[in-house]
Amino acid sequence: MQLTQVAASQAQIAQLMEYPKNTPLVMTNIIKFKTVTNNGNESGQEAYMRYFKNVQPFIAKAKAKLIWKGTVASTVIGDSEDQPDMILLVEYPSVDHFLQMATDPEYQKVAVDRTLALEYGGLIACKTIDS
Repeated sequence: MQLTQVAASQAQIAQLMEYPKNTPLVMTNIIKFKTVTNNGNESGQEAYMRYFKNVQPFIAKAKAKLIWKGTVASTVIGDSEDQPDMILLVEYPSVDHFLQMATDPEYQKVAVDRTLALEYGGLIACKTIDS
């Protein structure tokens, strides 16, 4: 796992813009906390929990919902030396709902704590398939 990326690149945003309009998407959040934040006053987990609390109104405004949140117990297949700490699944009605939230200047003020907290903050846009 590459443990440095916590924000999307321009290429990744461009790719997300190609996601089918008016189609729900589930954002899979793969989270690895910093042991101590750059300001040295708290753990990454503490800073992330503050972000998680403060992001709730933006999630509601985007008409999104938390589907599942959990800590990683163990890696069965994969890099168990550098496994993530937490996984979250958040469903948005559409890519536009997600992008409107992510680009909201008030959200971006709250998102500072996400950046402060994370060693790695993977975000994977997933499309539900019919079985």
